Amino acid sequence: MATEPLQTAPIQAIHDFWFGPLSDQGFAAPEKHNLWFTTSDDTDAHCRNNFGTWVDQALAGALDHWQSSAAGRVALVLLLDQFTRNIYRDTPKAFAGDPAARLLSKAALDDDEWQGLPSIHKVFLLMPLEHSESIADQALCVEQFTAITQTNEHPQIANFLRYAQAHKDVIQRFGRFPHRNAILGRPCTAEELSYLETNSGF
Repeated sequence: MATEPLQTAPIQAIHDFWFGPLSDQGFAAPEKHNLWFTTSDDTDAHCRNNFGTWVDQALAGALDHWQSSAAGRVALVLLLDQFTRNIYRDTPKAFAGDPAARLLSKAALDDDEWQGLPSIHKVFLLMPLEHSESIADQALCVEQFTAITQTNEHPQIANFLRYAQAHKDVIQRFGRFPHRNAILGRPCTAEELSYLETNSGF
């Protein structure tokens, strides 16, 4: 495969699929929320058929050079943190990209380009921290979403902050996400079982 398609075509295709055109405020169209947060066999199949090869390469570290551009870093985080969850849903491999995605997320926060990124790109660069079972990562995630709300009054940001805080609350309470226990072969505590009876998210 030629270098140019490897470096640019997949990156743009990932952005086009996941975000589409962005508004002047740096947000995707509202209908993209269903793509991001609604479980869909069609979406899972689309990710598998169109991006599965790139996800596997990202997991193997073969796309680390994408970090050299802001767009490439965002695309790489999506492959490792989002598309893995679609392609490998309900299996341990759904979380296989999380450690690498967290490193990318923290690197983005340290990059001078961070402040100039579109708001929705910042949101998905923070998602690996929101998916983390480390309370320190969760605290950093909430801190960053809070900072974004102070400079951006778009209602979507307030919702993202609310969900970030909810994720942090779960980790604060249990030290992990109980809904992952069955997938990862972890026994549940009695408190976790009680929680799962009425809470299926995260």
